[in-house]
Amino acid sequence: MMDGVAIDASNTNSGSDKPRRGRRVRMTGAERRQQLLDIGRTLFAQRGFEGTSVEEIAAKAGVSKPVVYEHFGGKEGLYAVVVDREMRQLLDMVTGALTAGHPRELLEQAAFALLDYIEAYTDGFRILVRDSPVAQSTGTFASLISDIATQVEDILGLEFKARGFDPKLAPLYAQALVGMVALTGQWWLDARRPKKAEVAAHLVNLAWHGLDGLEAKPRLIGHRKS
Repeated sequence: MMDGVAIDASNTNSGSDKPRRGRRVRMTGAERRQQLLDIGRTLFAQRGFEGTSVEEIAAKAGVSKPVVYEHFGGKEGLYAVVVDREMRQLLDMVTGALTAGHPRELLEQAAFALLDYIEAYTDGFRILVRDSPVAQSTGTFASLISDIATQVEDILGLEFKARGFDPKLAPLYAQALVGMVALTGQWWLDARRPKKAEVAAHLVNLAWHGLDGLEAKPRLIGHRKS
């Protein structure tokens, strides 16, 4: 079966090049691929990978199952492309937001970027926070958070060095800060209260005042030391 929608022959006129009412336009390969991606994205967000079938994707697109296999090799291939696109979208938004300014302002920019993504790409975020059953080393939300933390790591490293702290610890703190924002984002995904700006302010409040009073050599006060 060829991709696309066949033209309704009963509504054609052999004596005219003008399409009559009822003629359906064939999709190009690129258009069909995008349609399948959009349908898959919506279904994966609603039902998850296991709850979505190739049959349902094909039915909603108005095509047969072989068309889905032709474009993506199956449900796994479609899911992998959806996840990759969402990961790149979120990473681009976060790294693009980290422009310049005081370190506290950079924290605000990062927090807003994640919350902006959740607000604008809700379905995408719902997909990302689920562990992908077809993921490689770069196919999970945890690995995405690690990628974003790498961007933050450079900023923290400079700040640590300026304060006389060990810059080698910057990766640890970057993971902690980004993880805190990401988990709060997962909660806010459904709660949506308080408002975005207020959530960002509270996140930065905790992160910044924690950094502002950071000890160069933190100590444990409990009885356990190892």
